[in-house]
Formats: sequence, structure tokens, C-alpha cells
Amino acid sequence: MRRLRGAWRLLCALLHALQGLLVVLLLFPHLGRDERRERVREWSRRMLRRLGLRLVVHGALRPGAKMLVANHISWLDVMVVHALCPEARFVAKAEVRRWPLVHRLADAADTLYIERAHKRDALRVVHQCADALRAGDTVAAFPEGTTGPGHELLPFHANPLQAAIAVGAPLQPLALRYADRHQAVSASAPWIGATTLAQSLWRLALAEDLTVHLCVLAPRATLHAERRHLSAKLRQDIEAAQAALDRRHPAA
Repeated sequence: MRRLRGAWRLLCALLHALQGLLVVLLLFPHLGRDERRERVREWSRRMLRRLGLRLVVHGALRPGAKMLVANHISWLDVMVVHALCPEARFVAKAEVRRWPLVHRLADAADTLYIERAHKRDALRVVHQCADALRAGDTVAAFPEGTTGPGHELLPFHANPLQAAIAVGAPLQPLALRYADRHQAVSASAPWIGATTLAQSLWRLALAEDLTVHLCVLAPRATLHAERRHLSAKLRQDIEAAQAALDRRHPAA
């Protein structure tokens, strides 16, 4: 029964992905910005449900321009944030552009791409993020630079914060934690090592009572801030929020 349920979830997720692609290709060119963002929100929420995930949000986002800074566990993290904040423009590795279907959906969400192998490209993306913040947009980044196991945070890179510091935009940390029926930190969610996307999808589809907690923490000002010091503070904020979640929710 568990495998049958998993197969059904995967089928529903695939059909939902294809439906989203059709919406992006056929409807998005004719929709206004707010309508497109609402479509992104609803599509993300439904995809989480198709895969059997329950989203629990703690806290609220500040209005206006800001940079969201989150820990990174799974490829699902972007959808989790978009389910709450569809206007968030994520900074993603350029390889995403070569992923079938996914790149179309990422483009529709106004993703900002970076060639990590080229240092000059990092500077270009900083300027692009700064321009977006000046225009009142919300930018989102994963300062760990890659996905982690979920139990503890990887080191934070300070460079992604420079755009917010340059324009004086606030930074708002987000703490993500996936839990299931058996574990406070689910082993089904992390997308690490040599795990393929197909393997990750199957693990998620087989998970029992998988819940993703999204903690929206108090924003931090960036005026006259030093990026490494600010990066360390944001990491501490997220660690503290995860520890508090573990105490309140030992298992989902």
C-alpha cells in the first residue's frame, strides 16, 4: 500500500508539473504581475499537497523590499517559500537552465541565475539583486550554497548578502525544517550527495506524514553592517529557530 500511495503521489505531481508548464507557456504572457504571482503561490501549494507534504508557517513576512535568507535542504525549498511568498526572486545556479521543464517554471518565477564557476558573474548577480531590491522586489538566497542534511547548518557564505547591504534593504531569515511521523528531522527530504532527482522524489512520495515547518524570523537591518558579521548573526537566528522547533515538535 505504501508503494502504491507513493506511485499515485508521483503521478499526481508529474501531472501537476505539466499543468504548470502549460500555464506558463500559454497563460503567463497574457497575465499581469500580480496574477502571475498568485498562480505561482497556488501552484506551489498544490505541488506540496500532491507530494503529501503539509506546510506549517510560523511568523509573518515584513512588507516591501527585502532579502530572504534560508537554510537549504531540498529542491522543494523554493516551492515552500513560494507557497508563502510567490514574489520571491531566487538566486539559483545556472545549471537549472538546463533542467527539462524545471527551467521554464524557474524562469516564470523571475529567477536570477549565477555561474558559480566565474567570480565575475557573482558580481554581476550582486548588482542585479541590488537593482531588484531598489525596485521594491523580494530577493531570496541560500547562503549555504548547497543543500545540507537538515540536522545542522553548513557554513554560510557572506557574498549573497552584499546586495542588501549595498542598498540598505533588510534581511529576513527563514528557518526550514522537514519532519515526519518518525523523525523530528526527516531523512526523506534532504537532497544531498549522489541522490538523483528521481530518487529524491520517490523518498518524498513514500514519506509518512511529512511536514515542512517554515519559520519566518525577525528581519535584521543592514545599514553600515559588515557582511561576515551579519552572516554569522543570520546563521545563529536560523539555528535557534530550528532548535526551538525541535523542542516543540519532536516528531510530526
